[in-house]
Amino acid sequence: MRAPVLISCLFYLILLSGCKNEKKAPGIEERNEVEEITSITKPGRIEDFFDEDKAEPELYNLSAVASFYKENDYSPVWNQRELREDLYRNIENIENEGLFFEDYHGDILQELLSSLDTNSKKENTFLEILLTDAFLKLSEDLATGKLNPKDLYEIWGTPLNEIDSKELLKKAISEGDIQKALDSVRPKHIVYHDLKKALKKFKRAGIEEDSITKIPDGKLIRPGESDARIELVAKRLAELGYFKENVDSTNTNYNLKLQDAVKAFQQDHGLQVDALLGSTTIKNLNLTRRDRYHQILVNLERWRWYPRDLGEHYIIINIPHYKLSVVKNGDTIRSHRTMVGTQVRKTPVFSDEVGYIVYNPTWTIPPTIKKNDVIPGMRRDANYLRKKGLRVFDSDGNLVDPSTVDWSSSKPLSYTYRQQPGASNPLGVVKIIYPNEYMIYLHDTPSKDLFQKNARAQSSGCVRVQDALDLAKYLLSDQEKYDDEKIEEIIKSGKITEIPVTQVVKVHHFYWTVINEKDTTKFIDDIYNLDNKLWEQLKPAG
Repeated sequence: MRAPVLISCLFYLILLSGCKNEKKAPGIEERNEVEEITSITKPGRIEDFFDEDKAEPELYNLSAVASFYKENDYSPVWNQRELREDLYRNIENIENEGLFFEDYHGDILQELLSSLDTNSKKENTFLEILLTDAFLKLSEDLATGKLNPKDLYEIWGTPLNEIDSKELLKKAISEGDIQKALDSVRPKHIVYHDLKKALKKFKRAGIEEDSITKIPDGKLIRPGESDARIELVAKRLAELGYFKENVDSTNTNYNLKLQDAVKAFQQDHGLQVDALLGSTTIKNLNLTRRDRYHQILVNLERWRWYPRDLGEHYIIINIPHYKLSVVKNGDTIRSHRTMVGTQVRKTPVFSDEVGYIVYNPTWTIPPTIKKNDVIPGMRRDANYLRKKGLRVFDSDGNLVDPSTVDWSSSKPLSYTYRQQPGASNPLGVVKIIYPNEYMIYLHDTPSKDLFQKNARAQSSGCVRVQDALDLAKYLLSDQEKYDDEKIEEIIKSGKITEIPVTQVVKVHHFYWTVINEKDTTKFIDDIYNLDNKLWEQLKPAG
């Protein structure tokens, strides 16, 4: 029985040896047959560069680069060809990460490294400094993203990643390993790696389409109706591979075959599968392969914003995919459908930790609903609160008689509005709390049928969870006293019951609109219209 084990071990050692001996592709200097230079500049020249009273427009962070060299006694750090080649090789291939060659001095580095042995002393001093500037920017962009999400979105609450790029460069130089240093700051989550695979496949297959049919906006087209745009719909579906029939240029009727093609497209893109040709479906039909390529790029950027350590045990919610997954030790152990906030009341992106579970919860009206719905409702109808089953409390927790309130004043804004437990309570019978500044939580709902819809951005910001009772049960599974019988007893009592969660479970609300399922890239509807805005900021200048 030992022979197979020995064979496996030998096979592993051979593979390991092969990996270690794997030769890197020739670098730019080697490809250009540049004579190897082991001293590209001197400390005095570097110090003189920073003493000159002029700004260098090519540098991204003059102060950081100057500080790095001052701390290093102005000694050059790029004298070893292997270090230069490794950095440039990463820049040369950086589009595989969804970033851009030109953002890291790509063109000028290519020029200076290709003629390193014939450059002037001034050019090689500038090359030394450019390499440092490029490393600092590249490592920061890989670690934290090219853009700052807090400058782009009001709904972004996840803390920014941090990196000391100067210390990382010092370590890379001392260890003689640029690749290892850059790998240490890249995202490692499987979704990020899947997006990189999708990007590679997309580039290999080609970003451009032979023909692109654009469908104009217009009124909603229902099944069986006639519309002049039907020919264009059929053409676009054919281009995308969803309509296999010959396109009849005379047909204006939205027939069954076209409806089936539209439903298949809707299903694949996380849209409501209803065969209705509305603005959202047409918007998605009009997106080209180049648009989808950009969609992959912006999702890679978002993953550079997310925390590197999500925890060993966590709940992850992909907002536009309407999906919640529980991950433990790298394995997805359960998934639930969700409903999330509308375009007007978006579910925010943030991370926190589960604190406790509430059975038979009351519903405290969120500030936005209080301001936009409840108070205007009372101004229109004195019975609004009674009809909705809401009670009013002052800042001391005392019950307030609605008939004594001047609803036209600003006073109602200071009150708390609460719905008691019961069959009509929109939180259902359980909510899962992870205290946060947004007052967002997971909860049950009495409207179970809503989970059958594909498009489920219908809440006021909080996340409704299908089978929320099962998720709560899982979170309490390490506490034996809360078995099925005990939970049933608590629910039947109708009493508000709060139970601390003793497991450490993180919660991450993330937003990504490209997923990889069974080695197939799937694009899902950008429900908050964030992708295109991000691309406009992310794309290289010019």
